[in-house]
Amino acid sequence: MAATETLAELGISLPPVAAPVAAYTPALRVGNQVWTSGQLPFVDGQLPATGKVGADISAAKAEEFARIAALNALAAIDAVAGLDAVTRVLKVVVFVASAEDFVDQPLVANGASNLMTDVFGEAGTHARSAVGVAVLPKDSPVEVEVIVEVAGDGATEPASVR
Repeated sequence: MAATETLAELGISLPPVAAPVAAYTPALRVGNQVWTSGQLPFVDGQLPATGKVGADISAAKAEEFARIAALNALAAIDAVAGLDAVTRVLKVVVFVASAEDFVDQPLVANGASNLMTDVFGEAGTHARSAVGVAVLPKDSPVEVEVIVEVAGDGATEPASVR
């Protein structure tokens, strides 16, 4: 089943590509890969919460935010290559703004990872890093990067913000 059909079946709509908060493009296609910039969990241009996971934000809530950030990454991928062109999710990196004693970054990262397997099935199984950091842009609790393989050998092109 195509990724767009799976999203529809799951009742998920792709959001518009999130506007960059600095000097970068949301995603870039190089040959048969698309690399996203770090995506924050923006919803309608706003962060749903700010602060440190394990202090201000629960791990369960942060896992939801990782899923939202990953959905924003899918929107950026769709803009440069079309989501149905994805043949494999290669790597997911999840940064978690962590309280000093918070050690469950992998559980937070599951929000992004589970979205990939929900949408792409076996092709969504990927390598992953879950990294605790002191602070993220805009005081976001999470940031997600995704690298995918896509069909064809497309030209290098940046994502455009819708």
